[in-house]
Amino acid sequence: MKSISQTTALSHLDPLVLLEAELGVGLQRYWQSAGKILCDSPVQLIEPDRATLSLQRNFFSALFMYSYYRVGIAKDRRILYAAVNQCLRGMVTGCDNILDDEYKKTLETDLPQQARRFRSVLDIMVSDRILTEILLAYCLANDQPLDKIVQASRASLHALLQSGAQEASEEGGVSERLRSDDILTKIHHYKTGVLFQCTWAIPAVFEDALSPTALAVQEALYSIGMGCQILDDMVDIMSDLRENRHNYVLSVVFHEEPPDVWQRLESQVELSAPADGFYADYPELHARVKAKALQFLEGGLQELFFSHHDFLVQPAVAFIAGRIGVQLGQD
Repeated sequence: MKSISQTTALSHLDPLVLLEAELGVGLQRYWQSAGKILCDSPVQLIEPDRATLSLQRNFFSALFMYSYYRVGIAKDRRILYAAVNQCLRGMVTGCDNILDDEYKKTLETDLPQQARRFRSVLDIMVSDRILTEILLAYCLANDQPLDKIVQASRASLHALLQSGAQEASEEGGVSERLRSDDILTKIHHYKTGVLFQCTWAIPAVFEDALSPTALAVQEALYSIGMGCQILDDMVDIMSDLRENRHNYVLSVVFHEEPPDVWQRLESQVELSAPADGFYADYPELHARVKAKALQFLEGGLQELFFSHHDFLVQPAVAFIAGRIGVQLGQD
């Protein structure tokens, strides 16, 4: 997907083109602040390339931007929140990298590529400082009380900690395999559903009054997050079983399928077999869990978009599923 406008031949529709441009300005603000912070330090920033700033790499950020537009938030604050969300993304990605012992890039610097733990630590530290700097600049330029920076900082931390606390509960493995409905309400609710709503924690501090539509779009983002997490669980079924983590698909198999299906899954894990082979043997199971994910995802996107943009729903679903690693139309 090159862009929302290119994919759907909507380059003549100002709002969609405008939001993509505003997102680019917000991302540039984040990187410019990072460059100033790291200037004259032992670590130097490498300017982002076009791919880093592309819509493919920032698709969820575009959805968050659309949610602000849908509610009628002014342009200057939409751009501010785009930069803010990149800060939150840097913190969340950095933490996930450390917990998962991997490195998904937020900032590009001259640090050695193999120093992935410290690169993640740097992403967190710099993103936190960018957040303070851009909020301070906004408050000074718009005669806003500086106490709002403290409020916003606390609000964003508290919002992120709901997801973080859930992740922390799985670090040593889980003691029981919850039922699938409990996975949704007790685990994924915090892990990803509420996490997608974190992008509204700081706007709630700076916006004087929000219309009832704001609650609706936050619920839409929640549903999108839940759908994404189930798709992610489909991809991670083998690693989550190996590492004894909560997983919606594992709970469905354990509690709702005949015992031999669970036994087959355990044997596949022992052989380090890919998930595709297991799903090929149980296509009905694969179709059922995918349908559950798409129910959340499609419902959330339909609620998020204006009715005259509802043709964006299916392209967005296809892009998100493909990015996570689930191909549609195979059942």
